[in-house]
Amino acid sequence: MKAKGELMLEQEEKRPMLFMDFDGTITRRDVIDVILENYADERWLEIEKQWRAGRLGSRDCLRAQMALVRATRRELDDLIDSIQVDEGFALLLEICARHEIATHIISDGFDYCIGRILERPQLQLESLLRHTRICASHLEIDDHGWWRTSFPFFQQTCAHGCATCKPAVMRLLNREDAPSIFVGDGLSDRYAMESASLVFAKNGLAAYCRAQGIEYAPFDELDEVAAYLVAGLPLDSSSISNLAEALSA
Repeated sequence: MKAKGELMLEQEEKRPMLFMDFDGTITRRDVIDVILENYADERWLEIEKQWRAGRLGSRDCLRAQMALVRATRRELDDLIDSIQVDEGFALLLEICARHEIATHIISDGFDYCIGRILERPQLQLESLLRHTRICASHLEIDDHGWWRTSFPFFQQTCAHGCATCKPAVMRLLNREDAPSIFVGDGLSDRYAMESASLVFAKNGLAAYCRAQGIEYAPFDELDEVAAYLVAGLPLDSSSISNLAEALSA
């Protein structure tokens, strides 16, 4: 027979977790697209078409595209520094911290770019990101000035050939199977929805959801997501379900 305390613990609702895409979701523009538009051979566009048509996974797509980039570290840094961040990002992090909602960033994009952007002193995000995991593709420049890619999350488990297997990362970070919220903007986010209780979507991801008849909550700015979460607090399994139905109606 279980003790009273154990029964009470089982009855407590698990705190939700929030997972976010980076490129085009936290940033105003897709960082990789900006890099390719400025510094890659035009053959990257044909590779992009193959990926969008489903003939290529995002891992092979990014590896092939970044091999066409010709830029120095200084050139790439200057370009990355020009990318704007959604002004609602800090507010969303504050709301999640205040209500003990663990927040993580999962992205096909590159850790080099994500780190440089989020570490900008003017954003003052260090304390808000202290417990945030960033799971992304890896990018570094070698001694010859070539940009090299690798994909640590997780090549061996992703049937779709994704640069970052978002469902696998979400399961790894959400071992207690708590209600999960996903925020994304693009086609590369479509598989993450498999592991989400509530999806906030815009742009290409919203179009995909509409085409597939998948319920989602639309947004344009991250302060809207923050407002939606506040409206639904305290967030448990039932309130997340209710919020999802209301926002997608």
